[in-house]
Amino acid sequence: QVQLVESGGGLVQPGGSLRLSCAASGFSFNIFSMGWDRQAPGKQRELVAIITSSGNTYYVDSVKDRFTISRDNAKNTVYLQMNSLKSEDTAVYFCSRRTAGRSEYWGQGTQVTVSS
Repeated sequence: QVQLVESGGGLVQPGGSLRLSCAASGFSFNIFSMGWDRQAPGKQRELVAIITSSGNTYYVDSVKDRFTISRDNAKNTVYLQMNSLKSEDTAVYFCSRRTAGRSEYWGQGTQVTVSS
């Protein structure tokens, strides 16, 4: 079955960096687009970034030039490098497998808290 396990979250000061990882199993990782979503307290889950099977990327405007999504097909892992973090980036971050333009599976999430 599809399994997605996120790691790398934590507490960081504004302006700091974190790198999230998502280990995938149970499916042919290299043929799927993957994404990162996030959900802040009291808000709906939102898409943050996507990387296609061929390596093309998409970012929501609020994280462009600060976040970088990447993948390592040999390790079945997708990453999210987050730089210049802001308090509004505080959320639970979820790795997702994407099909037909939408997320269909998520991991359990990893908490990112940006605070001084």
